[in-house]
Amino acid sequence: MEKKRYFPTPGRIFLAAGILLMASHVTAAPAKKFDLDRFIAPDTCGGCHWAIQEQWTHSMHNLSHKDPVYNRVAKFLRQGLTRAGEIEEAESCVKCHTPVGVITGFPDKLSDDLSKTPQIATQGIQCDYCHSAVDTTRMYNNGLVLSPGNGEDDPGVKYGPFDDSEPDFHEAAYSKLHQSSGICGTCHNVKHVAFGTDLETTYTEWENSPYNDPDPEKRVTCQGCHMYQRPGIPATGSTDRPKNPGSAAEDSVERPHIFTHYFVGANTFVPGQFGDKDKQALAEARLQHAAQISLNTEKLAKKQLDVIVTNSGAGHSIPTGVGDLRQVWLEISIQDADQKVVFQSGFLDKKNQLSEGAIIFRTVLGDGKGNPVVNLAKAKQVLSDNRIPAKQKVTQTISLDFVPTKNFVITARLLYRGMPQKILNMIPGDPLGPLPVVEMARAAQKI
Repeated sequence: MEKKRYFPTPGRIFLAAGILLMASHVTAAPAKKFDLDRFIAPDTCGGCHWAIQEQWTHSMHNLSHKDPVYNRVAKFLRQGLTRAGEIEEAESCVKCHTPVGVITGFPDKLSDDLSKTPQIATQGIQCDYCHSAVDTTRMYNNGLVLSPGNGEDDPGVKYGPFDDSEPDFHEAAYSKLHQSSGICGTCHNVKHVAFGTDLETTYTEWENSPYNDPDPEKRVTCQGCHMYQRPGIPATGSTDRPKNPGSAAEDSVERPHIFTHYFVGANTFVPGQFGDKDKQALAEARLQHAAQISLNTEKLAKKQLDVIVTNSGAGHSIPTGVGDLRQVWLEISIQDADQKVVFQSGFLDKKNQLSEGAIIFRTVLGDGKGNPVVNLAKAKQVLSDNRIPAKQKVTQTISLDFVPTKNFVITARLLYRGMPQKILNMIPGDPLGPLPVVEMARAAQKI
């Protein structure tokens, strides 16, 4: 097949401009404006980009529609809602979890029969979805503007980070968007569709962080960490992030860096449910290089212990995502000279639930009247947010009812899991969980 080099024609430019002009007025979820057969299955892309497809397979992008925790929790939170705004929010998860389905007509909402979702749409955030993106309308609730081709017979233009690609199967064009955090932020910022409450602010956290340096040469985008990671290279803000030399396709040009497509975050559970323990290990490595913890014992005589937690490696807050559901907390224990535990906090009980008084880093959502809510569909306000911003540290002062003396041992651990067991225990049917608990950081000191 003859290789094709893409040069925009006046007609293409006019069409794209028209698409962008119309899209600038979009404020709701992605509009249904494409036939499903305009999208190409990931397996087709893997015919040339087999290594990249292998990385993407069983990533959380690939599994966004099939994620059993998301599905069980989202459907549980949808039950029993009667107010229109709350129902609208609970139904809207599919806009980011099943985006190809939403923009092609099915599913339209969470309560649709998801077993009828077309095969391509079940593949989550996939090759042809991201590489058909040409612009954004807003930095939340999936504001991507797409310009897909017309299926395998006329795949059209695929957009990416290179300006000299000459693929056989489709045309190619350089895209600045694909090298910016903006392409990630359209789904990694979420606002309540009815109340406007900030439910997820990952992009905003990065935007306000030191990683978003005004100097492009010093700026570290989302891709600069998450698309540099591979086995043995966590690629966080606290580690080296070496380039990944290679080629994007078989028999293609060798390049200094090929962006990896593992799309690893903090999920150490779901990939393993699909038999992919390697991606589970990658997530653990990311968590273990995201934060540091230390102890200050200078105030022990006053019955106080300071625990300092530093966000040393994440380009956003710890935790990020749905900040009221992700759990990052301190587990603290003190043993006396006889190795007897004389103080503990943040330990799990027999139901795998956190003990009362545990120090948890999280957002707390409210009902608009100052009352906390568990169901984010009811969230009209953010009551509090004590998460740890990028490159910042927090000090937690622990009050004791005794003075630790010689040979006492103090141990503090920073722990993570993806969902409170208390919520999982509320869901009827087969038990869900317990989700893995990952030690992010540890500090110990003998008096």
